[in-house]
Amino acid sequence: MASKMEALKSSVESLLAPHIVHSTIALDELTVVCKSDCLVEVATKLRDSAELSFEQCIDMCGMDYSTYRDSPWDGPRFAAVYQLLSLKHNQRIRLRCFAEDDDFPVLPTLTGVWSCLNWYEREAFDLFGLMFDQHPDLRRILTDYGFVGHPFRKDFPVSGFVEMRYDASQQRVIYQPVSIEPREITPRIIREENYGG
Repeated sequence: MASKMEALKSSVESLLAPHIVHSTIALDELTVVCKSDCLVEVATKLRDSAELSFEQCIDMCGMDYSTYRDSPWDGPRFAAVYQLLSLKHNQRIRLRCFAEDDDFPVLPTLTGVWSCLNWYEREAFDLFGLMFDQHPDLRRILTDYGFVGHPFRKDFPVSGFVEMRYDASQQRVIYQPVSIEPREITPRIIREENYGG
């Protein structure tokens, strides 16, 4: 007899067959990867299908796969990952969609499917530089409007590019290039003499 998760996987695959790149079950969770050009259609079908009824998007985040598990990643670099919940069937699913262009990552917005994604997509834009086509208000949400870059990208320097400080002579906050030297912090491990023994 097939498990509940395998039954969900076959239902999703039969409903979305031409739009799915692949789907996997790992750690009793179903992850579905879809093509970016049909993301809105896939999300709408997942929400509106009576068999699935993923009426709630509980979380969404951006991802940078430039390196994955300490090895180079072969494939598109940026993705949006959606965590969906079906209250009716008490099931969860993860929907992942990769942006095709690494230099200018663009995905369609899903704010028309789940309105809660407005701020999540703004966060992914701010921190990862993911653009969401047709988003109603795509602007920074966590960093300052004058902030340069996207701090959750793996190639973003730990100390950033600019620093800000208040200049008393100009009586305003000014931005200037970072003045600290980059360094690597290695933790010192101190253990007692009979530690673990």
